[in-house]
Amino acid sequence: MSGMKALGIDIGGSALKGAPVNTRTGRLLADRLRIATPEPLSPLQMSRAVARIARHFHWRGPIGIGFPGAIEGGCRIMTSANLHPKFVGVDGRKLFGRATGCPVSMINDAAAAAEAEMRFGAGRGFMGKTLLLTLGTGVGSALAYQGVVVPLELGHLPWRGRDAEDLVAASVRENQDLSWKKWGLRLGAFIQTLESVLWPELIIVGGGVSSKHEKFFKYLGTRARLVPAEFLNQAGIVGAAIWTLSTK
Repeated sequence: MSGMKALGIDIGGSALKGAPVNTRTGRLLADRLRIATPEPLSPLQMSRAVARIARHFHWRGPIGIGFPGAIEGGCRIMTSANLHPKFVGVDGRKLFGRATGCPVSMINDAAAAAEAEMRFGAGRGFMGKTLLLTLGTGVGSALAYQGVVVPLELGHLPWRGRDAEDLVAASVRENQDLSWKKWGLRLGAFIQTLESVLWPELIIVGGGVSSKHEKFFKYLGTRARLVPAEFLNQAGIVGAAIWTLSTK
């Protein structure tokens, strides 16, 4: 059983969440621990928060971490739009490995969510082209084709004169007190732009707001089949844990 388990940690713009995961089934093995981060944490502070999650579960095995930014070489953090700017250039594998004393694997957070959804969730068994978007503080994105997940940074695509996520993230709807219709139509226009370039056959929408998909899906007007993520806001945890198997 020990080879089937990994600790998945999903770092987001407002919190980090973690839980041990059965990597063969995608099921959480305990209730997740969530640590709110209302103010941006420095790399050192974030490493201590990650270590706190590991200690909570008395964890000594592999840890997969989903990070909201571009990751190069499986370790180096290249962007940090919604977290502390000092993360840029940091070797995340070393930072979090030293803090926890455990082997650490790094993956972009949206790519982690896509790994979970394509293996165990809404995209299970689908080998066509899938676009996955995670809507939260920002907009995470990944593309999957023939079971292979490719991290993207479509939330930073210039759109209407700004980064797209500044207009369509779930946090924007809350901060600007937009109606579901107004936000949904805006989000739909952005997704339709992506469709014109990427031509996905399936679109999976994740993030916490996906649990309320019935409030805004009707406004999106997509060509591709549109479904909510089955793992909802747990996809990043599950996918990060799964990712540890790919880096052994």
